[in-house]
Amino acid sequence: MAITELEITKRTRFASGESFGDVGPYELLEGTAHYAVDPLHARNQGITDLDLAPRNSVGMVEFSADFAMLQPVNIDRGNRRILFDVVNRGRKTALSLNSVPTPNDPTAPLEAGNGYLMRRGYTVVWGGWQADVPPTPGLIGLHGPEAIGPQGQLTGKIMCQFQCNEPTQVFLLADRQHLPNPAADPEEAEAILTVRDLPNSPATSVDRSQWSFVRVEDEDLEPQHSHIYMPSGFEPGKIYQLVYTTTGSRIVGLGFAAMRDAVSFLKHAPAPFDGRRGNPCAGAIDNAYAMGRSQSGRFLRQYIHVGINEDEEDRPALDGIIPHVAGGMRGEFNLRFGQPSKDVCYIIPEMFPFTDTPQTDPVTGAQGGLLDTLERRSRVPKIMFTNTSAEYWRGDAALIHTDLEYLTDAPESPSVRRYHFAGCQHGSGEFPPLEIRTNDGIKGQLPFNSVDYAPLLRAALDNLDLWVTTGEEPPASRHPSLNDGTAVESHTLLERFAQLPNVRIPTHTTRAIRLDYGPESHLGRTAKLPADEGEEFPALVADLDESFNERGGIRLPDLTVPVATYTGWNLRDESIGNPNLFIGITGGLAGWTLPLPATRDEREAAADPRSSIEERYANREDYLEQVNRAAMDLVAERYLLEEDVAEVVDLAGKKYDYWAGNDGEC
Repeated sequence: MAITELEITKRTRFASGESFGDVGPYELLEGTAHYAVDPLHARNQGITDLDLAPRNSVGMVEFSADFAMLQPVNIDRGNRRILFDVVNRGRKTALSLNSVPTPNDPTAPLEAGNGYLMRRGYTVVWGGWQADVPPTPGLIGLHGPEAIGPQGQLTGKIMCQFQCNEPTQVFLLADRQHLPNPAADPEEAEAILTVRDLPNSPATSVDRSQWSFVRVEDEDLEPQHSHIYMPSGFEPGKIYQLVYTTTGSRIVGLGFAAMRDAVSFLKHAPAPFDGRRGNPCAGAIDNAYAMGRSQSGRFLRQYIHVGINEDEEDRPALDGIIPHVAGGMRGEFNLRFGQPSKDVCYIIPEMFPFTDTPQTDPVTGAQGGLLDTLERRSRVPKIMFTNTSAEYWRGDAALIHTDLEYLTDAPESPSVRRYHFAGCQHGSGEFPPLEIRTNDGIKGQLPFNSVDYAPLLRAALDNLDLWVTTGEEPPASRHPSLNDGTAVESHTLLERFAQLPNVRIPTHTTRAIRLDYGPESHLGRTAKLPADEGEEFPALVADLDESFNERGGIRLPDLTVPVATYTGWNLRDESIGNPNLFIGITGGLAGWTLPLPATRDEREAAADPRSSIEERYANREDYLEQVNRAAMDLVAERYLLEEDVAEVVDLAGKKYDYWAGNDGEC
């Protein structure tokens, strides 16, 4: 078994010892997982450069990862299931299912929220998988080896992307302050820096004399050139891309083995737990599910594509997988010189194939399906792909269910469901709508999207559990469809949005681009940087109804009984630069909220094409009755849990009061 030791160094009561229904109280276990994997084993052959890893005396590759777990104090009261939360850049996210916002401080105590996962009896597991997570207290990372070639450390080309929201002269050679990739030669003449306004617009080269590689700390603290410096300053909002030569390549694909083997150990290891070592779940786990959001959802899409879900004893690790808000993207999770944090579909390699069933790219002739490797072994877990409007407007989400040859809906694997959370942004919305995003100070042209989609994720997990454990089929996939006309090209909706008061539209929408990284990309190596840019893929989104809300997908009462219009796109405010660019194209995709006019007079005065709240509903009671009926319809279809109806109706009432002018407060 690839985990040689699970070392627990800290145990604490969760939520001050609160008891959760019949399951009782929980405790938090924290420590380190120690691994030794066989680089010659068939189940590990998909890991790029594993053959170049240092080996111990018996030929194994050793590494370790941070580990944490929430477990019922009385494990026998649990539901015998693991929920593996694939941490996002080292941060725990699973408790968002309990309607707990992800804290900015990773050392903050975990909160129980509504207790959903605990009441269900899940054992929630966090394990490090990302090799470039910085050593920030509270973050969960992987501590692994670098690839070693005949001449020692590997040297090769790498690409970084930068964007700032205020003037700056210096960037770290990493994505979002992760461990940097230093310049091998600070005088490298062939290094290329380009700048562009939009991901799809032509890039302009920045003269090499205008910037340099630098050390920004004392040489003893930072002996390598790990920053780029431009005396004239980088312009806020602009997109900068740097290609240069670096030395040292972390074996980032070990992250797949780390997740797989942590789950397998907890499911199968018989080692009794003595409070510090052993398996805390010995004999108590039957099934394991993984959920990852955004970056970690893309990691799961790559994990599925590599097909590394069986351990060295040929036992499946994950029984169910939910890649959330990953769109059609994967990423640099199994790449030489890979940067797992990087998230832009206009620059990362490994996008095609998008669909879970085989497809053909009519432009390049490429063929394949995301599940090909898993299908060949007839070991396909149950999978739910969940996305929001934001990933569709980014330009790539619809590709997961589109036949590119015939521009129709793609066939669906019997082991897959594809769900679109209509009218939602990348992260669940907050109410009242935020004017400035709290985690990064970003401001949009309009207040941010305020739709809370956490209830839809809770229903999805319940449905996945039934699917795995009883075989009960989950609700049908629901997303914008070419076959029924609810999917349209994104650019065709801009003129409609321009009819709305105070809405500024972009000159261009964004699309994923075919990128050619050279003949070795299938081996996890980018021989050509920057990539040759080919044709754009189609960018499909959900069409709009008369309230300018989305028609395709799972529609919460926010959309079917509206008091506002909600989108998955929001332009940058002029104060942070580049106001024609969508917020989040380089991370943190955002949408906006625009309330309906409260009265007919307001509608006419603003020339607003949407019916007013006054014209739609007789009064507050009428509105809430319609919301309740809409919510119960979703319950009947199993896209919503009945236990969440009261919360949905309560939030709807607050929105009505806030925008209809009942009391001017929420």
